[in-house]
Amino acid sequence: MQPIANTQQARAWNGPEGAYWADRYDRFDRLNGGFNDALFTAAAINEHDRVLDIGCGAGQTTRRAARQAGSGQAVGIDISVPMLERARAVAAEEDVTNAVFEEGDAQIHPFPPGGSDVAISRGGVMFFGDHVAAFANIGRALRRGGRLTFICPQMPDPDGQSAQVFAPVNALMREPSPAARGMMSLSDPARVHEVLTAAGFAEVTTTSVAGPVHWGRDADDAADFFFAMSPVRFNLDSVPEQVTAKAREQVTAALRRYETPEGVRLRGAVWLVAATRP
Repeated sequence: MQPIANTQQARAWNGPEGAYWADRYDRFDRLNGGFNDALFTAAAINEHDRVLDIGCGAGQTTRRAARQAGSGQAVGIDISVPMLERARAVAAEEDVTNAVFEEGDAQIHPFPPGGSDVAISRGGVMFFGDHVAAFANIGRALRRGGRLTFICPQMPDPDGQSAQVFAPVNALMREPSPAARGMMSLSDPARVHEVLTAAGFAEVTTTSVAGPVHWGRDADDAADFFFAMSPVRFNLDSVPEQVTAKAREQVTAALRRYETPEGVRLRGAVWLVAATRP
């Protein structure tokens, strides 16, 4: 294990929150998977590419990158041991032999200089303590002309479906849970451009991409999933039981309006960011 700069995040993702995600990796992959196509279209991974997946989690995006780079390789890096153990197990089950997973902090990890053609991330780059240093380090891992593509959250739309559905709980939220701290740090496109330019990247673009967010089979399943999520449990621990029960009833009722044969889906939006190493 290499040294860790983001020690708070390492503690969080190697504690109960990381274990919770690893145990339910398939649920979180479905939750976030509606943006995968946009990410991979922008990344334009070729057959022989060497791909670096930052904050790979349980490895869904790493495995897809490996399949696209059939004669190359995809390396997923994460600070969460439970997530990496899951990533390796699933890659073995699916016989994805050119996907490799490394434990490390991408802000300071000693990547081989110029060893990658493409770097991608599905929501794994917001949590760095020093974004400029982190992206500069990732940039050094790319060959000249190499591409960086990632998605990160937008600020919530107060009139959006998610804000309306989860409003009863959002009103009770005090602060982000330990693993969620920094989630919105790249939600401003101007900030993204500033950081990436300072880190040495060029041709920086941010594009708003809408997509479905899959919450569960039906309203009850979706509510179970939402209320069991670590950030929600973290904030509701000290809330009176009757208040939590009322909020759950309201959220479940709101979710019923979005039940479809394919499950409960709410519209969401992310920033799709692309840049190149000059």
